[in-house]
Amino acid sequence: MNRRIRPGFVIAFAALVVAVVCPIVFRPATAPGDPSIEVMNAAGQGRTVTLREIEALPRLCRRGSYENQFGNWRDEGEYCGVLLTDLFDADADYEAVTVTASDGYRVDIERARLENPDYPVVLAFSFDGRKVSDWADGFRIAVLPEDGGVSNAEYAADSAGSFWVKNVASLTVLAR
Repeated sequence: MNRRIRPGFVIAFAALVVAVVCPIVFRPATAPGDPSIEVMNAAGQGRTVTLREIEALPRLCRRGSYENQFGNWRDEGEYCGVLLTDLFDADADYEAVTVTASDGYRVDIERARLENPDYPVVLAFSFDGRKVSDWADGFRIAVLPEDGGVSNAEYAADSAGSFWVKNVASLTVLAR
């Protein structure tokens, strides 16, 4: 009786092991990461802030909606987010923050608006209980006054909705 192991069986066994082990090892490495945004300080240094890091900050949850340029009220719901000012250095001497969406839309939000306690500006990470990964609008800028609505007149803007940026990709602090 011949007890030699045939090379073909060894190769087939090795291929089977590779076929079983590779997906287990490489799937976590190639899986999409935690949703994140880029935050650039006034000196031009950037850092990536993940959803987990954002959720660890103090949050504000309120009903919110805004009036658009045509006088229509839009996107009413329960938003949870963190104050935009909590995402960059508290001692930063800045004039405004540029918010850029993944589609290239940009808006500058002046310091006075960001620090107005009557109209808190947040980076929302959830809407009506759905988090960023399950919410098509992604991270979103929302303005959340106590009464829940931001009209064009009270926000002194042609469209209060222009500040409610969807799919926020980055924040850039603009120095004075």
